[in-house]
Amino acid sequence: MSPFYVETRIELAPDQLALAASLAESGLHDDYVVYEGPDGWSYAGGTLAELTLDRTGARLTYQGEQFLPWDGKPLQQIQTLLDSVSIEGWRAYGWAAFELSYAKDGVLDHIGEERLLHLVVPRTEIRFGDGTALVRSADSAGLTAALELLRTPLRPAAGKLAHIDVRGFDKTDYRSSVESAVAEIHDNKLQKVILSRVVDVEGDIDLVETYVQGRRGNTPARSFLLNLGGVEAAGFSPETVVEVEAGGRVYSQPLAGTRALTKDPQRNRELRENLLSDPKEIYEHAISVKVGTDELTDVSEAGSVEVPEFMAVKERGSVQHLASRVAGQLAEGFRTWDAFGAVFPAVTASGVPKAAAYDVIRQYEPEARGLYSGAVLITDQSGEMDAALVLRSVYRQGGRTWLRAGAGIVGQSTAAREFEETSEKLESVSRFLVAADSGAGAAVIRLAG
Repeated sequence: MSPFYVETRIELAPDQLALAASLAESGLHDDYVVYEGPDGWSYAGGTLAELTLDRTGARLTYQGEQFLPWDGKPLQQIQTLLDSVSIEGWRAYGWAAFELSYAKDGVLDHIGEERLLHLVVPRTEIRFGDGTALVRSADSAGLTAALELLRTPLRPAAGKLAHIDVRGFDKTDYRSSVESAVAEIHDNKLQKVILSRVVDVEGDIDLVETYVQGRRGNTPARSFLLNLGGVEAAGFSPETVVEVEAGGRVYSQPLAGTRALTKDPQRNRELRENLLSDPKEIYEHAISVKVGTDELTDVSEAGSVEVPEFMAVKERGSVQHLASRVAGQLAEGFRTWDAFGAVFPAVTASGVPKAAAYDVIRQYEPEARGLYSGAVLITDQSGEMDAALVLRSVYRQGGRTWLRAGAGIVGQSTAAREFEETSEKLESVSRFLVAADSGAGAAVIRLAG
């Protein structure tokens, strides 16, 4: 008999965010993913099945182990391995690193030993709804433990927010990189590239409480909190990389073009009008939408690709963006991971054309991106997928904590403005960092440039 979940539905308090955070910090599971999708929050804890990808190949651990050596078609291998999971109604949660973009077409020249993708089908899963939660677990003991936690009074908010000036770090190197990239654009090597800068955080932070405070202070398209395979992050994603419906309808959501979002409504209106009329921002956005439509066309039925929303303005925490939505219908023979591969990485976090942008990113950025500008995603047995673009996030791995943000560089870019744009984006997270220990003197967090 195939493994199956035991499950029940219960009524609960309406604060899904606080409930999901309580589950994450409970210690019930070492590995977990909290994901806020279009229908609310989900919590995935523990591992019933696990799928990983690196330069050696794809590995599924479930009722034994299946290993597919690298054959140059890693996304097809992921699809094949997931198809073999016989858990009824499974849903997988996890992440894909930006560097998967270098390898998804088979080339390993720019890939090291790092993990490129990590997915788990959880032992315990909780899907929050309107005043209720569907609680599922691989065994009755796991179900009981989850139910007890959900019925425990919510923990009070803890910790103090750190007030950090993100403009005081890394200015010279980033400005120089922007100027070099603009020169390459003027030499017709590419049209656009997103260059990012890294800001290390000295001192421990409470990642769960940072997520709670940051989510309450942001207006993301998606949000997530995870500790999976040694990778930790909390993020407030401004856009999706791809959304796939069970019937094969596919969407992507390019955001490009940015202005600050302040506490002054009049100033915000002025900035919005400037954003909507700035030739540089409009050009940057338009070429991103063009790439998005071309990419979906490659896997969609002829004539099905459309742009149902064009150049709207979306407010995302400390910034406002030009936003569009591209849609298509998967053509016969194409499936979920084909759609993911067609658009990954998001053009708004890489560049135009992508291959040339990759070269510039590797040349001018200080280190590999990893989770930054990759994806945190959920996908399920029906073929649905919801993949959030990993931006506006705080990262922790191997004892190091850091922030990262980028800006879209085109021929009209200036180093001063692009540096300011990265600062505006960093503030979506930096304003909400919470010290791990709220005791005396613990709320001071310094950034190292």
